[in-house]
Formats: sequence, structure tokens, C-alpha cells
Amino acid sequence: MSTPPHTSPAPADACGHCSCAPALGPTAVQGAEGVARGAAHGAVFRIASMDCAAEESEIRHALAGISGLHGLRFQLAARTLAIDAAPAAMPQILAAIRQAGFDPQPVAQAYAHLPGAQGLWRLGWALGLAIAADLLAFLAPDTRVLQAAGMALAAAAIGLAGFSTYRKGLAALGRGRLNINALMTVAVSGAFVIGQWPEAAMVMALYAIAELIEARSVDRARNAIKSLLDLAPDTAEVCQPDGAWQPAAAAAVALDAVVRIRPGARVPLDGVVIAGTSAVNQASVTGESLPVDKAAGDTLFAGTINDTGTLEMRVTATASHTTLARIIHAVEQAQGSRAPTQQLVDRFAAIYTPVVFALAVAVALLMPWLMDVPWTQALYKALVLLVIACPCALVIATPVTVVSGLAAAARRGILIKGGVYLETAHQIQAIALDKTGTITEGRPRLVATEVLPLPEGRAPVVPAQVLRWAASLAGHSDHPVSRAIAQGLDAVQGAPTGAALEALTALPGRGVQARIAGQALVLGNHRLIEERGLCCADIEARLAAHEAQGRTVTLLATDTAVLAIFAVADTIKDSSRQALAALRAMGVAPVMLTGDNQVTAGTIAAQAGVEEVQGNLLPQDKLAAIEALQARHGLTAMVGDGINDAPALARADIGIAMGAAGTDTAMEAADVVIMNDDLRRIPELMRLSRRTRAVLWQNIALALGIKLVFLWLALFNGASMWMAVFADMGASLIVVFNGLRMLRAVDEQPVA
Repeated sequence: MSTPPHTSPAPADACGHCSCAPALGPTAVQGAEGVARGAAHGAVFRIASMDCAAEESEIRHALAGISGLHGLRFQLAARTLAIDAAPAAMPQILAAIRQAGFDPQPVAQAYAHLPGAQGLWRLGWALGLAIAADLLAFLAPDTRVLQAAGMALAAAAIGLAGFSTYRKGLAALGRGRLNINALMTVAVSGAFVIGQWPEAAMVMALYAIAELIEARSVDRARNAIKSLLDLAPDTAEVCQPDGAWQPAAAAAVALDAVVRIRPGARVPLDGVVIAGTSAVNQASVTGESLPVDKAAGDTLFAGTINDTGTLEMRVTATASHTTLARIIHAVEQAQGSRAPTQQLVDRFAAIYTPVVFALAVAVALLMPWLMDVPWTQALYKALVLLVIACPCALVIATPVTVVSGLAAAARRGILIKGGVYLETAHQIQAIALDKTGTITEGRPRLVATEVLPLPEGRAPVVPAQVLRWAASLAGHSDHPVSRAIAQGLDAVQGAPTGAALEALTALPGRGVQARIAGQALVLGNHRLIEERGLCCADIEARLAAHEAQGRTVTLLATDTAVLAIFAVADTIKDSSRQALAALRAMGVAPVMLTGDNQVTAGTIAAQAGVEEVQGNLLPQDKLAAIEALQARHGLTAMVGDGINDAPALARADIGIAMGAAGTDTAMEAADVVIMNDDLRRIPELMRLSRRTRAVLWQNIALALGIKLVFLWLALFNGASMWMAVFADMGASLIVVFNGLRMLRAVDEQPVA
């Protein structure tokens, strides 16, 4: 139990600290858009109709060749575009984007004017007018007045539902580009011209409604990432210079400010506990299902939940630079890199659309000559083909699945920095693991204590007294092994560390010596005991047994005899054994790469169930080992701490950093970051990768299968435009909803 830094209880309205950092500082950028702005150079705009990679391609094409444009950064998850350009070129750039049929808005204004009920109302009117036009055509097909009224209603419906489609479609046609908007513009206009105006109006209304449903569905995947940011509260209870607590906007809280978090409240910013103890639910950042005890000196992450006691913390990161904000930014950036399947689909779609468009032209021109089909019927078939030809379902099949998979992984504390790693992780054949901090706890612990019997004729010593002496000596040393002994003995009842020491002297490289109640004692290593002539065959045998297990041994002795042996070791995490067993069951070969000596490494590897181990490795040796594994097994992953193992992480096909919550270096060095130090996340990542891959190919098969069926029906069995639009948008909705299943992806063996 940690003691708060102040000695007397603070009043309910005061922070209790003698000095506080200023509560308010420069306004920090807040929200997903702020993360995007902070990550990219230049101005940031939101483009509400930028739904997928097809729109991104259109914008890139429209801006090609503009002088003064240095770079573009698309964030499809947030529908934002960061433009790095000379100020003089910005008006021309924005004009080109608008000419392409898009409406770029500065981020703040765009979020203030998001389409809502007004868009639904407009589409509702469009559908009603299309139904009325269809009824007039059905009830009075030969009445000119009613036909004229029906045509007017159809035109109004097309105008209400298709204004955005026509604007972008005409812009695409003007640049010689064939996209869904261009195809729908040609198809609806052609249907209207040949007298199929009721069907043209209904197709445009249904298309607009289906497109809205699709956009909302895709937003569900994107909002799964944005919802992570919403976990952090907007306000924080900040200590003022006069000692009072006052609420303030979290985005305006400065570094080193003191913030209070009450039980049940979310942590507003990253910080370090300076007072209080509590259990904190960190699932939103690390994916840990159980609360973690926090006390003075422990780290807190924004968005986590304080369960039990009141905590006071000192802020270590502003709102736009918290661990949570950096996680979201990294996931959004990951969507900018095309996964292999997405690259394949994009290349296919670039060929597929012009080919089907050429087929539609051939049907319109050749069927009347070759098959004696009326030209209006041939033209109608061609227009149906244009609607079916839209590759939207195929193009959207991959990004929505990848975004959903990235969001599902982030919820579990697995930060994947690119769709390519999500898609290929299931192909891992070998995985190299660092020992310290990855397989093991990363800190020494007291694992064995032996109080030795004294030779005959010597006055007996009470074991509890021996432990108290050892605890006192160890408690006055800063050596990691001594600290482990002190902490281990402190947990033993009757072994307090408060005995008075006299003439305490450090023995560099050997240990410490002192007198306690007149008794001369030393606490040191094997070498110190040998120098004092206190070793014997029995002690040597005991030491050899411990050292064979990879333990570091320390001995407590008087001037004449060894009193006790303490064995310290870096212990294996239980989760590591489970993870390594799961990896072996999945056909992955685990290999331990460590700088520790071969004996200790071999002992730890045997306990963990790793058959291949390489010890005494320098960073360049680990790099060579990774290259050898790649040559022998194929796709190889490296798991390390992201700092010392940076060369090997960079050389591996997939670099995985462990326990990197709040560590900038680890996030930058690795392709995948496990936000806690649980190795079980790695087989979970591979299972998620397998599921993602399966859903990707399901979506591709569905999109292409539905297209092929309706292409056949359009050519030979009289498919209508209604059927075409249902085929097109139906396929899009099917692949979107199938991809959204990834949001529910959970580990087959949930991590406790």
C-alpha cells in the first residue's frame, strides 16, 4: 500500500499539494480530426462523399499536374484529406476538387454541418415522386397529359436523388473517367431518353437510398475506431494554484497539471499517479480484461476507467498526444496502406469497368444487326449492363473488411499498423522471440530460499532471524538482485527490513557487509563466499543445482559459516507458456533469440517449451538469425521490446513489439504493437488474420458471382434496370455487412 505524498488529509475542495502546475495551457487539438491535423502537414478538409478508394483515385486524378501541390494524405476512416501545398496553389486545388464533384470543407465547418434528417427527407420525397411517376405510367400509358406529368415527376425525382451523382458523373465523363457515378449518369439519362422515364426515376431513387445505407454501414466500421477516441472524457478535474479543484476542458489541460479522477470516472489524459490507490480497467488501451492495481508512480492512460478509489495524477501528455490518440492515429494511417488483396482488386477493377463499358457499347450497336433486336431494346440492355458493371461492391469489399479487422484488433489491445500485416499474419511460419520481458517477466524475483543447518557445536540460529538479517542487508542495496531478495522476503511474514545496520560497506562486484546487533554478516555472490573460504562440497552442489536452472544465487554468511542461500530468477509468464503452445499447435516454429548466456537461455526455453534457442547474441547476431529463419522457414515474425531489438524487428517480415503502451519507440519500430505484454495476443492476431482473409475472399466471390449472374441475365433473359440496381447495390450491401462481422471477431480462446 502506497502512502500519499501529503501528510494530512486535504479538504474536499482542495488538492492538498503545496504547489500545482498551471491548470490551463495552450488549447490542444481535440478529436479524430485533430489527430489527423497534427499528423499531416498543410490544411485538412473533410469530404463527406469520399467513401472509398475509388473517390480517392478520382481526387488524385483531378489534382494531377497542379503546380505547388507537394503532397496529399487521405484518411478514409475520418473522410479527411490533408493537403500540403503552397498557399497560392490552394484555391486552384480546391476548385479542381469541386470540379470533380466533391465538396471539401475545413474540418471544423464540416463537422458542424453533417448531413442528417434533411438528406433522408430529400430521398423520401424522391422515392415518393418516382412511385407516383410509375403509377401514372401504369394507369394511363396513352394519355399525353398524364405522361407529361409523369415525366415531370420522374425528372424531379431524378433531380432530388441524383444531383450529387450527376455532378460527379459529369465531371468524371469530362475527364474520360469511368466510375459508378459516370455509369449511373449515362444509364439513367439513356433510359429517360428512350422513354423508360418511370424506371429511370425509380432506379436513381433506389440507388441513392442504397448508397446512403451503404455509407452508413461503412461508417459503422470507421466509427468503431473513432469511438475509441470518445472513451476519453471531454473534461478533467484540475488542481488550481490556490489548491481548489475545478473542471476544465481536457483539450486545454497543460503538461504537469494535477488531475483528480474519482471512482467510476474515466481517466481524461495520460499521467502518473501521485496520490491514492485504485483498480483501473485498462481494456480500452491494453485489452486486459481484469482491472490493474494502481498506486503512486504507476502510469495511467486516457480512456481507462478508475474503478474503486480516488486517484490524483500528474499529466504527462496533452489530449492530442495521449496513448489512446496515438493508437487511433496509427490505425487510421494503417488504412492508407493497401493490403495485397485490395491492391489486386483495385487493379482488376481498373480493367473490369472499361471492358464491361465496351461490352455495353457493343450490345447497343451490334445486337440490332446481328440478332435482329430492336435498337431500343438493345440500348436498354446496354444500359442495364452499365448499371451492373459498377465495380463498387468489388472495390468496397476489401477496405471495409480491413477497417473492421483493424478496429477489432485495436479493441483487443493489438495495434496493427497496416492492412498488409493483418492480411499476411496468418502466413507466419516461424517466430523469433526475445527472452527478457517477452517470454519472461523481465524483472528478477526471489524463487527459492534455503536456510542451512550449522555444523555441530555451533550455536543454533533461528531461521526467522536469518531471514530478517538478509532482508535488512538486501534492503540497503540498489542492485536488482538485492532488491528482488528484499521484496521477496518482505512478503514473508516475520521478515521485516527494518533491523539497524552498523558499518555498512559495499563490496563492488561481490555484495555488501555490515554488523547487526554485533553480528558480522555478508550478503554476496559465489565469488565472495569462495574468497572468504566458506565454500564446501555441499554448498557447491546446492549452487550448481540452482545455476543449472538459470538462477542467480546470493548467499548470507557470517565470518565462519554460510547461513542461507537465496536464488533469484527472471521467471516465465504463465501466459507465455499458453501462447507458445498455441503457436506450435498452429504450425509455427518458435525460436528464442537472446543476449543472455546459453545455459540460462536453454533452461528458460525448456521451461517455456521452445526447442530452438540461440544465446549470447548481439543485435547484429539477431539480425543474422532472422535472415537464416526466413531462408529456412519462409515468412518470419520477430517479437521484442521495440528498442534493443530494432534491427531484427525491421528485418523480420512482421515486427511485433510487446508491452508498448505509452512507448513511442516501440510504436515506431514495429509493424504490430501488443499494448500489454501478453504473448497470447499473437496467436489471437493470427486467428484474426485468418478470419479477415476468409471474409475478404468471401466478399470478392460474392461481388463477382452476383455480377456474373446478372450480366448473363441482362444479355439473354431480359433483366430490367430495377434488377440491375438491386444486383449492384445489393451486392455492395452484402459485402459491407459481411465485412462488418469482423467487428465481432473475438479470440477463439478468450484471454483471461
